[in-house]
Amino acid sequence: MVFALTAFSSLFCAVFMLLAGVGLLTTLLSLRMTMEGFSVQTTGMIMSFYFLGLVTGSFICHHLVQRVGHIRAFAVFAAMCCVSALAHGLWISMYAWGFFRLVTGVSITGLYMVIESWLNEYTPSKDRGKVFSIYMAITYLGLGVGQFLLMVSDVSRTDQFMIVGMLMCLSLVPVASTRSINPVMPERVQFDLVHIIRKAPLGIAGGLVAGMLNSTIFSLGAVFAFGIGLPVNQISFFMGTIIISGLVFQYPVGVLSDRYDRNIVLGAVALIVTFCALLITGYAIVDSSGNFMVLGVMGAVYGGFAFTVYPLSVAHTHDFFEPDEIIPVSSALLLSFGVGGVTGPMLASVFMASRLGPRGMFVFLAIVGMCYCAAVFWFRAKRPERLVVEQPVPFVVVRSTSPLAAALDPRSEPVDGLQKSEGDTGEILH
Repeated sequence: MVFALTAFSSLFCAVFMLLAGVGLLTTLLSLRMTMEGFSVQTTGMIMSFYFLGLVTGSFICHHLVQRVGHIRAFAVFAAMCCVSALAHGLWISMYAWGFFRLVTGVSITGLYMVIESWLNEYTPSKDRGKVFSIYMAITYLGLGVGQFLLMVSDVSRTDQFMIVGMLMCLSLVPVASTRSINPVMPERVQFDLVHIIRKAPLGIAGGLVAGMLNSTIFSLGAVFAFGIGLPVNQISFFMGTIIISGLVFQYPVGVLSDRYDRNIVLGAVALIVTFCALLITGYAIVDSSGNFMVLGVMGAVYGGFAFTVYPLSVAHTHDFFEPDEIIPVSSALLLSFGVGGVTGPMLASVFMASRLGPRGMFVFLAIVGMCYCAAVFWFRAKRPERLVVEQPVPFVVVRSTSPLAAALDPRSEPVDGLQKSEGDTGEILH
């Protein structure tokens, strides 16, 4: 733990500032589009372009990194993020904002690749679990803190876009000032998606469902809160507690999945997500102007379990594969998450544009959770032999960042040329 905090302190600061900016920008845009009179369908479509960018970036960003090196590539991606964030304040246009969201998604994937390559290169094998867990905690913390920055200034002005731009620029400082050599870029691995789906269908389906659950909250959560009459400070608190609780619940749910049948835990989590979504829907109908703390607690429980669906799905999928297959399997899971991330906000916006109003978002999330819960238990009843695992892999907290994160996963086999010797604990950024 001491090694991880000292050797990677500068890089972790860069991650925190970058993700705080991303978290603030996501909620700010959805709220601002609602204030500007954009339809819910338009808002959902524009916000989904970010997740399309994440998927696209995972296929193209490595070319730039390999061509110009990690430091220059990081500077390029950070500059693109900053420019796209600031440009939102210049043009209020669905076409321009959709394009900016796509650029932001591609750029963020590139930044993830650079950061995770650096972590992979300078992490001894014995410290991979500690470094990986701290990295994941900081990503959730940065996204959560970004929500509270919504209260810093008036949302209707361009100040917030400037704050996002400053945070993204600041993330460039510790990386651009390093005297360290460029780390080695892991080679891309081809994966057989059909084979992976056949071997672990519930895991890939879980990635798809997690993409829908997570992207819908990130993209339209503020629209829901604004639609039921919450002021900006309560919207900020509501979104922040949902994301930060997603970090808090990771460990206890992971312990349960290691101790008991992971399929039952997956089904139970999906059932709880469904139940919480229905409770929030009921609250929004009956008492949307009442005690906000009740809504905050329900949102925290919802987020706590919804954000565990992806790491549970990853662990379930890896149960059926060898350690040396983690990178291609993780790439397949990331692809399924991206597809869910693109479709989730667009489908949820259809529900919100119906007679259900803003409450339709949680009705949609309840349907998604209920369908996945039913699929888990149906599959378990019909094909129990497909779900028997002799030695399940340990649960690890993960987020959908880039395929390179899989090389740092402590469940994987060390990748030759990417790990420093166990005695090397030098600074990553000098």
